[in-house]
This record gives sequence, C-alpha cells and structure tokens, in this order.
Amino acid sequence: MTSSEPVPVGKIAPPLARQLAEATAIELGACIRPLAVRRIDTTTGHRTIIPIPCGARRADKCPPCAERARQLRISQAREGWHVDTEPQITTAEPTAEQHALIGYRADLEHAHTAATLAGDHDQATEIEDAIHDANAMLRGAGVRGSADTKTGKRRKVRSTRRRQDAANLPRRRIAPTTTGRVYEAPDGRAYRPSTFLTLTLPSYGPVRSDGSPVDPEAYDYRRAARDAIHFGLLVDRFWQNLRRAEGWNVQYFATVEPQKRGAPHLHAAIRGTIPRRHLRQVAAATYHQVWWPPHDQRVCRLDRLPVWDDTRAFPFYVDRATSEPLPSWDQACADLAEPTHVVRFGTQVNIQGVLGGSREAGSALRYLVKYLTKSISDCHHPATDTAAEHVQRLTETLRYEPCSSRCPNWLHYGVAPEGGKAATAPGLCKGKAHRPEHLGYAGRRCLVSRRWSGKTLTDHHTDRQDHVLRTLGAVGTTPERLTPKDQADRYQWQPVKPSDPDHPDRLELLLRAIAERRRWRTQYQQARDQAEHPATDDQGAA
Repeated sequence: MTSSEPVPVGKIAPPLARQLAEATAIELGACIRPLAVRRIDTTTGHRTIIPIPCGARRADKCPPCAERARQLRISQAREGWHVDTEPQITTAEPTAEQHALIGYRADLEHAHTAATLAGDHDQATEIEDAIHDANAMLRGAGVRGSADTKTGKRRKVRSTRRRQDAANLPRRRIAPTTTGRVYEAPDGRAYRPSTFLTLTLPSYGPVRSDGSPVDPEAYDYRRAARDAIHFGLLVDRFWQNLRRAEGWNVQYFATVEPQKRGAPHLHAAIRGTIPRRHLRQVAAATYHQVWWPPHDQRVCRLDRLPVWDDTRAFPFYVDRATSEPLPSWDQACADLAEPTHVVRFGTQVNIQGVLGGSREAGSALRYLVKYLTKSISDCHHPATDTAAEHVQRLTETLRYEPCSSRCPNWLHYGVAPEGGKAATAPGLCKGKAHRPEHLGYAGRRCLVSRRWSGKTLTDHHTDRQDHVLRTLGAVGTTPERLTPKDQADRYQWQPVKPSDPDHPDRLELLLRAIAERRRWRTQYQQARDQAEHPATDDQGAA
C-alpha cells in the first residue's frame, strides 16, 4: 500500500495506531515507552509480562514519566523547606551483598597495583574495566559515594590560603541546627521564614534581550565555556563557605538552569533566614581554582596531533615530529605555580524572604522545577538568528575545551590524557559537557542537601505509594501492583530481551500499560469518592 492510498475502513495503519496510543497514554499519565519485565511467582511458578514505566526525566522522551518526576521533586522541596523540627536520618547497616562487593572492589585495587608495578599494561587495562563494572554494581546495590579511586597516585597538596584578590568570609557563632530562626510578631504569633536565592555567573560581554552578544568578536566565549564546565564545583564551594560563615548546617534544595545567554545559574530554596549582607559577602568571597595544565593556546594542530606508539613496553602518546613521549596529565600539573582558571560568581545576587504556606512559597517551588523536564539547551529556544548563532559558537568552543583529566582534547595542548588509547581523538569526547544539549554544564540539575527532609527521593516516592495504599485499603481495594512489603520475596523479576519468544510487541505493551493505568485511576477515584461521601445505611438499604 502506497502513502497515497487511503486506509481501509475499519483498519488503522500501525504508525497512526501508535500515535493514538501515545496520545491516550499521555492523557491518562501512562508511560509511552514502557519496559517489558517478566514477573515469576516463586510459589506457583506463574510467569507474567508486566509493563513498567521507563522513568525518563525529560519530556521529549516521555512526558508522563517526566511530569511524575517533577511532581515528586516539588513534594520533596515543599516537605523540607519550612520544617520546625530537625530531620532525622537513619542509616541502614551494610548488607552481606554490599560487604561482598566492597571486598571484591578492594581485591581489584590490589591486583591493579600489582599489574601496574609489573608493567603489564594489558592486564592493568582489563582490571580497570572490571573496577568500572564493580563500581556500577556498588551503585546498584545502594552504596552512596564514589569508590572510583586511582591506585598508586598521591593527591597533589595545594595551599589552602585564600587568594589575596578574594573578599573575606564573615564569621558567626556555631549553632548545631539545620532549622531557621523563629521570629515573633507584635501580636504574639510566631513564624519561621525562609530564603529563595539566585546566583549567576559574571558577564562575558554585553548581551541583547534575546541573549546574543552585542559584539560577538569581543564576547569571551572561552571563559564562558570554562565557567560552565566548572560551575558545579563553584556551587559546592559556595555551600561549604556559607556553612562555615554562618556557623550552622545550612540546608538547601537547588536547581541549575540556563540563562538566555547560555550561562548556567542557580536557584535555591534555603531553610531559614540568613542576612542579605552575609549572602552577598559569601557569594563575592567564593571561588574555585582549576589546577589543570595550561590550555589557552593549542600546540598541536589537527594535522600534527600526537600518535599512539604501541611498539614500546608501555604504549604511550609520542610527538609526531620528535617521537618523544608526551608529558602525562599528572606531570603537566606537577610544576604549576598558579591555577590556569578561576571561577567566580557575578555581582547579580537575588535574595527573597518567603513564608511557608504563602503564595510566594508556591510560586518559588514551581519556579524551582520549571525546567527540570527539559534539557538545558531546550529551556530557552533561540528567538532570533543572532541568538542561534551565539549558541552555535558557544557549542563549538565547548567541543575542543577540556572537560576532565581524561578528555581527549588534551592532545591539542601537548598533554597525554589519563586512560588514553589508540582510538582517542580530540573533538570526539563523550563527556556531557561537550554535548549541545548540556551547554557545558555536566553536573546534576537538582541539588538537595542530605538533611533537607531526612529522606531520599525513593523515600518520598514510597510515601506517595503508601498514601494510595491507604486510600484504596480504606474501601477494601488493593491493586496487584501495590503488594505489601512482606510479600516482596515472593516474586522474581527478569528483564524481557527482544530475542525472547514471549517478548510483546511495543504497541501491545503500550496498550497494556494504558489499560492498567486506566484501571488504577478508576479504582483510586472511586476510593476517594467513597471516602469523601460514604454511603449511609439508609442509602445502602435503598
């Protein structure tokens, strides 16, 4: 059937059926990209294919899943912003699986050290891959933090003395608290206000209302790219300085969003009040020094890049002209007397006081998560050709700017990147900072302090499920999906591979998800209606 032929009556072409199903799923809030999972009942041996949500956080991939993630973040932000009691964190004891994985990870470190000292490059590379897999297994087992260490390397100790061109930090008396100060009104009413803070990066040149520079040739694209790459570390330093200056454990819920000019900036809900003068002082005194090899001027053009020499006992990059080995990244950093780049905040600091439960608090919460369902580049679409050209120039600058010690772009500056291989090539780094949708910022979009609400995001998700369970349980209805925790060991879960004979068609799986979502919504709505308007005995008899 050609595209010009009409669709027969009573039949729907597969592409159109898929579009209709996705539109229905979005209307009902069901995932449009469900994953097929096989559930095995260990008691009866019965096997069932169940569609589960993809869990995407971007609306261009799955709008319903992204919206659920955004609503969950709103609940998390609201719950911890104006609390009047100290959130308590309970740490679980390590499980036997976690203990075993940590021991396995330590054995790999010892084996990597032995292979490196013996000069066995192939064995060391193989163990590095095993260490990477072990780190992924640790994260999957729920171990917090990073176990990715570099064996045999000593950390370069830098001076912690503050820069002479930086402002001094204010100091206040230490108080062991995370909640804000309580104020009392003349009428005796007590209230506990909080703070909404916005921090931006400095100017790189005058810009128009659409975010494009007035003079593109004078705009400092290199500094803008470097500031975006290291913005996450600057934000971390700000929270450290703020806690030291204020003397109490400041708690925050923050998001990183782009401005129209493409530079990232920070919106933060801070629990409690901090003097505006102190916040501006801490922002002005905060900086992050980048101790990387000099990379202002390229020393190797594309046609004269270093080559990988695998004829040596230990393969390495060598200069194309002299055949001399390139200095490693550590060697290039060893003799640095000054940092190659210093990141600072700009002078624009916006501070607002917010009361819990007020209209301003609701507006601030919605503004915090306004762009979380979008990629950074999609938050502000270029309104003019000059704005689009500005984004293109910034993206091109980021393409060849080093993003880490392992970035292949170091070859442009005569430095061998860490973990380099024969296939390493500048301009082809897979780091997030180089992707156009990230505009240089490779960190997390949502930043939440550990004692914000005393719960993880999984805990907040469980709270929402418990609320649904209570509502349904009040009328004697419990969906199969929401099984009690004491029956969790009854089922085994397996991913369904495309090659499996029982793998359902994608359209069929989507229709299953729609039917399941409609059934759940109907049950929940009926339970709510029955709880709000319970039937009397007379009505029941009638």
